[in-house]
Amino acid sequence: MGIVNVTPDSFSDGGRHAGVEAAVAHGLRLVEQGADWLDVGGESTRPGAEPVSVADEIARVVPVIEGLRARWPGPISIDTMKPEVARAAVASGATMWNDVAALGFAPEAMAVAAELGCDVALMHMKGEPRTMQTAPHYDDVVAEVTDWLAARAGTAMAAGVARERIWLDPGLGFGKTAQHNLALTAHLGRLAALGFPILYGASRKRMIQSIDPTATEPSDRLGGSLALALEGARRGAGIIRVHDVRETMQALAVQAAVREAAR
Repeated sequence: MGIVNVTPDSFSDGGRHAGVEAAVAHGLRLVEQGADWLDVGGESTRPGAEPVSVADEIARVVPVIEGLRARWPGPISIDTMKPEVARAAVASGATMWNDVAALGFAPEAMAVAAELGCDVALMHMKGEPRTMQTAPHYDDVVAEVTDWLAARAGTAMAAGVARERIWLDPGLGFGKTAQHNLALTAHLGRLAALGFPILYGASRKRMIQSIDPTATEPSDRLGGSLALALEGARRGAGIIRVHDVRETMQALAVQAAVREAAR
């Protein structure tokens, strides 16, 4: 899954693809590099991010989704917490609602997801973007995240979302320390054992800097991002959400070739 940020303040590439033409061109470039899926977002969810109005978010993402859909038939997800934005995005050609709030931002979110009938990615986030990284605590992060996502999936199905439409995302970096993120990666198989496909996103995240203190800028974290992508794939992720598509595709291809040679 290639990331198409249409925001001025994304943690990694804020403002680089904020214009419609630039964002569409970037998305198509990611497809050329091997992306199977594009994820379009119009509101930053980095730690400390400020909210964006529904109108502004729709104005950012809908033209980009329309532009991509006119030139590419593949799956497109809308990265939003807001049901109104998801509805507008799906009407414009999006095929998944990727929600960092796991359909919990608005009371009507579950019903809207059922109504839309698209794929839905439910992500775990402790708190909300402005405060989520303020001393997050868990007694057992793997068990707590797994149990919480299982419960959210159950609630979604009870609201009418088809089981085969649901994806789960452990939410690395969303109300979690670097050690929490590493534990969730190491035990991703426990989440996959619930029987839902897994969306895994660790690309350029600050957890890499905790291991390599020289990686102060997101652009310095390619090596760590590739290592985490390989671990995510090896441990059961069905979608790897990344900024660096070409490099990730190459790493996954080499991993697959080694596995084939080992047979």
